[in-house]
Amino acid sequence: MLTIVLNNIYLSYMKTNLLNKRFKYTYSNATFILIAINVIIFIITNVLWPKGIYYLSMIPSFVINGYVYQLFTYMFVHADFTHILFNMIALFIFGQALEKRLGTREFLLYYLLVGTLSGIFSFFSYFFAKQDAVLLGASGSVYGILLLFAVFFPFAKVYVFGILPIRAPLLIILFFFIELFSQFSGANTGVAHLTHLAGLFFGYIYCLIRMKINPLEVWRRTL
Repeated sequence: MLTIVLNNIYLSYMKTNLLNKRFKYTYSNATFILIAINVIIFIITNVLWPKGIYYLSMIPSFVINGYVYQLFTYMFVHADFTHILFNMIALFIFGQALEKRLGTREFLLYYLLVGTLSGIFSFFSYFFAKQDAVLLGASGSVYGILLLFAVFFPFAKVYVFGILPIRAPLLIILFFFIELFSQFSGANTGVAHLTHLAGLFFGYIYCLIRMKINPLEVWRRTL
């Protein structure tokens, strides 16, 4: 049923319109700038001003009291060194390849929009269940980046743990089911699996509407 709905969205936007108007290609190393911003904010919130993590992360009770900007800033805040390390490694490897392929403007639009929409989705998800939840990290955007990488580089192999080679589309499918299982297994790990799923979902929708590409069709033809 969901596949039918997504395909209908795709077909509705096959004709060129404002949503599909592409930017003029430019390349400005925005990936490194994003990484630098994340590192700077990490140093500020973990060393210089620890309380800042509560003002920049997304906390539902804060958002409803006027801190709406948190729906955007949460994606630049990280809990600890391991958290930021893995997110920035993924952003460096996959983000750089995508930025060169798409151009800086399209890449930034995708990264920031997917991250913001994932934050908004997470806000409404936690609003009724856990208003004191603290959502932080670039994972929503990074999962979106991974999905888009698998769309534009479907034959690329990603070495899991540096050892096991797996095709990028298969890795995305594997991630999807791992996150889905983790979200509904009831395990309280403190990981925002729902935000990861949102990143994949909004990345998929972006491909359908903005780029007029159906990721499932690309993967079906290449796997």
